[in-house]
Amino acid sequence: MLSLEDMLPRDHRARIVWSFVKTLDLEPLYEKIVVTKRTVGRNSIAPEILVSLWLLATLDGIGTARELGRRCETDIAYLWTLGNVTVNYHTLSDFRVENGAFLEKTLVDTVASLVAQGLVPLETIAQDGMRVRASAGSSSFRRKPTLESLQQQAQAHVDRLKKESENECDRSAGDARRQAAVERASRERQERLDEALRQFEELSKQRESRRKGDGEKTRVSTTDPDARNMKMANGGFDPAFNVQFATDADSRVIVAVDVINSGTDSGQMAPMHEKVCSTYDKTPKAQLVDSAYATKGDVKTVESKGTEVVSTIPRGSVLESKGKDPHAQQPGESDEYTAFRARMAKEEYKELYKTRPSVAEFPNADCRNRNLRQFKVRGLVKVKAVALWHAVAFNFTRMVNLGALAI
Repeated sequence: MLSLEDMLPRDHRARIVWSFVKTLDLEPLYEKIVVTKRTVGRNSIAPEILVSLWLLATLDGIGTARELGRRCETDIAYLWTLGNVTVNYHTLSDFRVENGAFLEKTLVDTVASLVAQGLVPLETIAQDGMRVRASAGSSSFRRKPTLESLQQQAQAHVDRLKKESENECDRSAGDARRQAAVERASRERQERLDEALRQFEELSKQRESRRKGDGEKTRVSTTDPDARNMKMANGGFDPAFNVQFATDADSRVIVAVDVINSGTDSGQMAPMHEKVCSTYDKTPKAQLVDSAYATKGDVKTVESKGTEVVSTIPRGSVLESKGKDPHAQQPGESDEYTAFRARMAKEEYKELYKTRPSVAEFPNADCRNRNLRQFKVRGLVKVKAVALWHAVAFNFTRMVNLGALAI
C-alpha cells in the first residue's frame, strides 16, 4: 500500500549515504563498463548503487556479500537504495574487493576537500596498527614438504577434472554449472598452493639470513598465503593482517590507510609519513606514535623532513633501571634521535602524547564496533579493499559530525 519512498524516513542514513555517493567522482567505475554488440550479456548495475549499498552495509556492520544480498531482499533501506534493480551476492562480492584504487582515491579526494575547507588541518597526525584476524586457521600453516605434496595433489585433481569435462559433452545446464564451480574451486586451491610455495621461498630466505637454520622452520598458510601468525590483543597468536591508520589529530579523520602482513609496527612510521606528505603536499608538524614505531631509522627520516616525532622513549625504563637518563644522548645515535629524546623530557610533549589514544585508537575501536574483527576475504589486495571501505565509512560519520554533509 505504501511506496519505498514513503516507508523510508526522511532523515534516514541511507538518504545521506546516497547524497554523499552522488558527489563522488564515479568516472573510474563507469570506465570499467564495456558495451559491445558481439557479446551477449545483461545491463550493468549503476556504480552509485553498488557503492551506496556497500557503504551503508559497512556502516551497519555487515561483513559478507551473502548477508548484504539477504538485506537487499528484506530491508527497506537497501530496497530503497536499489530502486527496481536486482543484485546477487556474486556481483556484490566482486565489486567489494575489485575497486581498491577507486576507494583509495575516494578517501584522498574527500580528505583533500576537508583540508581545503579548513576542517582537517593536518598539523598533527597519529598512527596506530590494528591486527585483524585473517580468513585462515592456524592449522593451515604448513612447511615446504607438505606444501609440495599438496600442490602435486591439487594439480592432479585439476588435470582429472579437465579430462572429465572434455569427455562429458552431453550434460544439462545445471550439471555444467556445478562442474564449472568444482573446477573453479580446484584451480583457485592450486593457485593458492603455488603462491604459498613462492612465499615460502621468500620467507625462508629472510629467516635464514637472520638466524642460520631458521629457514627450514618456515610455515605458510595454504588457505591465505598472505596471512601471518601475529600476537593479538588477547595475548594469543592467530593468522592476521596489520591494518595501519593515520588520523588527523584535530578532526579525527583517517587520512591514510595501509595493510601489511608483518606482526610488528617497527619500520611503518616513515612510509606512512611519506604517504601523507606526498598525497596532500603538506608536512605535518608532529606525528604521534607508540614506542614500537620509534626506531632510530624512522625517527631520523621523519625528523629530517620537518616533523617532530612524539612518542615514549623505546627501552626508557631499562635505561632508568640502570641509572641512566633516557632523555640523554646515547652512543651511536643520530642528531635527530637525540633531539627526539630531549624533546620528550618536556611536559608539553608529554601532555601532547597523552592525546594519542583518543586520536589513533578511536578509528580502530569504531571499525571493530562495525564488525572489523575478522576479514572474510583472502589476500592482501582484497583485505586492503575491505579496510578502505571501513576507512571511507568512518570518515563519512566524521564528515556528518563536522557538518561537512547535510543531514
